[in-house]
Amino acid sequence: MTNLDVLLVAGIIFGFYMAWGIGANDVANSMADAVGSKALTVFWAVVLAAIFEFAGAYLVGGHVTDTIRKDIIETDAFANNPLVLATGLICALLAAAVWLNIASYFGAPVSTTHSTVGAVAGFGLLQAGAANIQWDTMGGIVASWFISPFAGGLIGFVVFKLITYTILAREKPMRAALMGVPFWGFVTFFVVSMAIIFKGLKHTSLGLSGPGALGVSVLIGVVAAVVLWVYLNRHWKGRDGDSTEKQLHQVERVFVIMVIITSCSVAFSHGANDVANAIGPLAGAISIIQTGEISSQVGVSPWLLMLGGAGIVVGLATFGYRVMHTIGSTITEISPSRGVAADLGTMVTVLVCSRMGLPVSTTHTLVGAIIGVGLARGITAINLRTVYSIFASWILTLPIVAILTMLFFYPAKWLLGI
Repeated sequence: MTNLDVLLVAGIIFGFYMAWGIGANDVANSMADAVGSKALTVFWAVVLAAIFEFAGAYLVGGHVTDTIRKDIIETDAFANNPLVLATGLICALLAAAVWLNIASYFGAPVSTTHSTVGAVAGFGLLQAGAANIQWDTMGGIVASWFISPFAGGLIGFVVFKLITYTILAREKPMRAALMGVPFWGFVTFFVVSMAIIFKGLKHTSLGLSGPGALGVSVLIGVVAAVVLWVYLNRHWKGRDGDSTEKQLHQVERVFVIMVIITSCSVAFSHGANDVANAIGPLAGAISIIQTGEISSQVGVSPWLLMLGGAGIVVGLATFGYRVMHTIGSTITEISPSRGVAADLGTMVTVLVCSRMGLPVSTTHTLVGAIIGVGLARGITAINLRTVYSIFASWILTLPIVAILTMLFFYPAKWLLGI
């Protein structure tokens, strides 16, 4: 077996390991609200997340991706020795995967995107120097630590306050729900549709933009609202004579289906975008190994998407429950209505920031949204110790993965003789 064969096999193994880390950490985030609100058991959350994440990754995932994750480093610096770049990308994959493994073990929700970027940047600093790092991209990532949690938290706070004012705080909450829940059903399906069309379908011929996407999303939202209105009036009308406590319980049961839908949509959109991008370094390394040249863009083969999808399912099933518990249970108490507010805050923020070209993390946004929903009930509703530990893990991500990449690269370079 030649050095190139060793490098290729190592890349495939580390790529699967990275996908495992995505499943254990990132994908678990998408179902945390549904599990924390007890809308789903962990078993069904794993099943649904696996289905929607795999579908997003394989069916409408990015089949063309940038080789050097978000253009973190200048590839011209490696023109004379492409194998050094391939080795560095594979070591970056391993470093990011190790960090995701550690974070998932402790139940810390961290960003896969930032882990990959930090690892590639660490290799770039080591081998190409600071002058060849795209510092504007790195600056945008640091800014997103503050932008996305704040925006998600603000929207989650406002949405839950509105749900509380229009439904939960009413003298007859079930009567208010007959009109209010269909409205929030419209909002939910409108945002879900926009997120999938703009995010999940952007690489396919089905992707729409502008007025077309808006029109389809409004139509889907209206249909959902009408279905909800018919269902509520058929099954729940006349329940406003029950006690207020019983009515509130019934209202939360109505929100169960929506928090499941929003959670599945987050998983689908994540799979459609972030999974293909997460295996981008592997695709780039394989291209270099096979051709001996550096390409700015390479195709992502279906078998790589299959590899990523399979790794995600295994990671989610084996370690995902740890992060689900942290986000869904330890930050603040989550109910179905609060879960819908948090998911809406997450999807709106990610959708808007993506259209503006801002590099935001779904993980960071969701955590911020859940904190915002908790703050809507007062600061005492938030577990500040958990919040501090999560923020610490975010800050540590970039330096840790950069250092790990450096530690892995030197032995790999020596073993391969490059």
